[in-house]
Amino acid sequence: MTLRARIVAVLVAASAALCSSLLAQGAAPAAAPSATPNLAPGEVAPPFDAVGMDGITRHVDFPKGRETVVLFFLSSCPVCHKMLPIWSDYYQRKPKSLSVVGVMLDSPPPGFFNAMPISFPVVRSPGLELSRAYKISHVPMTIRIGPGGKVEEVGEGVLDPIKLGQIFRP
Repeated sequence: MTLRARIVAVLVAASAALCSSLLAQGAAPAAAPSATPNLAPGEVAPPFDAVGMDGITRHVDFPKGRETVVLFFLSSCPVCHKMLPIWSDYYQRKPKSLSVVGVMLDSPPPGFFNAMPISFPVVRSPGLELSRAYKISHVPMTIRIGPGGKVEEVGEGVLDPIKLGQIFRP
């Protein structure tokens, strides 16, 4: 077996182990949009508490008069890596009345936030219950939630500028 073949075999085995580990933790690997039901417009998203990357516990809720965009992603997801800078750009241009929070569904590797600068606040998922409550089967997932937790828009995978404009609107 050549050195290249051994390296490829090790990378394939590591990828399989990572996917198995994520599935065992309840996180879904990145994939293209599917027929799996997600939260739909009109459904109610529950509030939740989660620890931010700064170690501070945050209560994510949906008060009257304020919309919130919740961004679900995995640090190990290549498709999510495409969306993170796009989400950051939209976050920097968002209206003041819009709240944005990212929810990381896995543990970031050392140096992740240095290699992947993110401008929006990020919390760690408190567990599988949150993924189930939000029906997260694939990532990245972008959800706009209105006052009282009513889901207004859902986007799965890499989103085009028109869809992102709808989600990040005032």
